[in-house]
Amino acid sequence: MRAYFRRLLTANGYDVELAGDGATATELLERTPPHVVLLDVYLPDVNGIDLCRQLRQSASTRLLPVILVTGSDAIEHRVAGLEVGADDFLTKPVDTHELIARVRSLVRLKRFTDDLDSASSIIMALATMIEARDGYGDGHCSRMANYAMSLGKHIGLPDEELQHLYRGGFLHDIGMLAISDTILRKPGTLEDHEYALVKSHTVIGDKLCGQLRSLQPVRPIIRSHHERLDGSGYPDGLHGTQIPVAAQIVAIADAYEAITSGRPYQPAQTPDFAIEVLRRQVEGGWRSHELVEAFAEVIRSHRPM
Repeated sequence: MRAYFRRLLTANGYDVELAGDGATATELLERTPPHVVLLDVYLPDVNGIDLCRQLRQSASTRLLPVILVTGSDAIEHRVAGLEVGADDFLTKPVDTHELIARVRSLVRLKRFTDDLDSASSIIMALATMIEARDGYGDGHCSRMANYAMSLGKHIGLPDEELQHLYRGGFLHDIGMLAISDTILRKPGTLEDHEYALVKSHTVIGDKLCGQLRSLQPVRPIIRSHHERLDGSGYPDGLHGTQIPVAAQIVAIADAYEAITSGRPYQPAQTPDFAIEVLRRQVEGGWRSHELVEAFAEVIRSHRPM
C-alpha cells in the first residue's frame, strides 16, 4: 500500500517519504515535516489514531494536515479520528482520484497556514524592533510575555489561553510602530495631542493584526491592555468584566515591567516597590485585587519568567 501510494503521488508531482511504523514516522516527521500525512489506522507498533493525537499535541506538528486511512467503514474510527484532530479519511480500497483530490486540497491548506505563520512571525519580529527602537532593555518583549503567561498559569488558565497570553504580551505594543521617535523618547511631559497619539497605539495595533487569522485571539489584549476597571482607561472606556481577563493580566505585567525596568520619565524601581504601586492602583479602582495578589505571589515565588 505504501509503495502504491508513493508511485501514484510521485506521478502527480509530489515528493513522498515512507515510514513502516509509528516510531519511524515520528522520527521522520520531526526531521522533515511534510505538507500532508497519510496515516494508516493500523500500524505495527501504535494505533494510527493515537499517533494522530500525539501529532496534535506537539507544537511542531499540530498544524500538519492528517488523512487517516482505514480498511473499515466503522463509524467509531471516524468519530475517534475527528476527536483527535484528523482532517480527512480514506477507506481501502482507496479510489485513485479521491486520494489525489484530497491530498491536493490539504496541500493548499497547509501552504495557506504556512503563509499565516510567516506573517505572524513577521509581526513578532516587528515587536522586537519596537523594543530596540524605543530604548527598552534587552528582552523586554520576552519578559512581558513570560510575566503574563506565568500569571495566567498561576490562576489556572488552560494551555491554549496561556499561548494567547504569551503572544499577546509579546505584541501588546505593536501599534507603537506608528508613533514617532520624537514623542516616544521625549523626556518631559507630553502635550495633549502627543498623548492622544500615544494612546492610539492600541487601536493601530488591533488593526495591524486584524487580517491575520492566527492573531485573532490576541487582538483583545492588544486593544484593551490600557483599560481600567473603573472605566477611566482607553481606547473604549470599558468597565469591570467588560475588560478581557487576558488584557487585565497583560496590563498588570506591563505596569510591573515599566516600573522595574525604567523609562525615559522614571528610573527603575525594585520589585517590592512595583507591587505596592499595583496595590495602590487596586485601591484606586484600576486593577483587580485578585489578579494583582496572584501576580505578587508569582513574583515572590521566583517562578521562571
